[in-house]
Amino acid sequence: MKKFFMFLAVAGLVTFTANIASAQEEGAAAPAAQEQVEEAEEVVDLFAGSGEEVPLHQALKTKFIEGGAGFMSLIVICLIIGMALAIERILYLAFSKTNTTKLLENVEAALEKGGIEEAKKVCRETRGPVASIFYQGLLRADQGVDVVEKTIVSYGGVQMSLMENGLSWIGLFISIAPSLGFLGTVIGMIQAFDAIQAAGDISPNVVAGGMKVALITTVGGLIVAMILQIFYNYIIAKIDALSIDMEDSSIRFVDTMVKFNNKK
Repeated sequence: MKKFFMFLAVAGLVTFTANIASAQEEGAAAPAAQEQVEEAEEVVDLFAGSGEEVPLHQALKTKFIEGGAGFMSLIVICLIIGMALAIERILYLAFSKTNTTKLLENVEAALEKGGIEEAKKVCRETRGPVASIFYQGLLRADQGVDVVEKTIVSYGGVQMSLMENGLSWIGLFISIAPSLGFLGTVIGMIQAFDAIQAAGDISPNVVAGGMKVALITTVGGLIVAMILQIFYNYIIAKIDALSIDMEDSSIRFVDTMVKFNNKK
């Protein structure tokens, strides 16, 4: 599943890069960056003059070009890869959800009907981390309830690690995106001061270019970080809910095993 979403992320990145490359080819007659900015501004002016609303994709493309393809591309890469990882985790957690009450009833019925082996079969046929934990406990049922309880605790930690897999990378992109935006801000300020030094004048027209790059890259980085943060917090909430469910069902499973051993 993770490989599939990483493939989608790479495919999206290639498509995005191709669109940017085609946009840059349109300005080959003059310096590329300046030509693209002027062309984008002309399109915006055209829409404004005709009274029509500027399409969202055209506005985003304009701001992307104005912010500088270098830093804005890195910020978009953070968004694409971070979203791919977040969607993969959301789907993994969705498939990990189990009706633990029904599972416990089936395990208890299987223990009464066919013993440990029948209960193992029920767990093997049920997806999710709770069923896996129960199965590990049943494998050591002949060693006593204490061993079963320790096994459940240990394997519960393994399942928690599997559910949290990839979260550190999402957190990394949440941190990197605004950092790239702030780096673009610093570089934009440097460009503004270079322009002032070259012109020997502090007029707004000289400073505006560098300041615009600085502000757009910062906004882009912060927007990407906020989007990924929302998904990150949602994933954390899902993991917390699943972990509570695992702990509660594990306690009830141990009680079921105690009752089963007392009936022997």
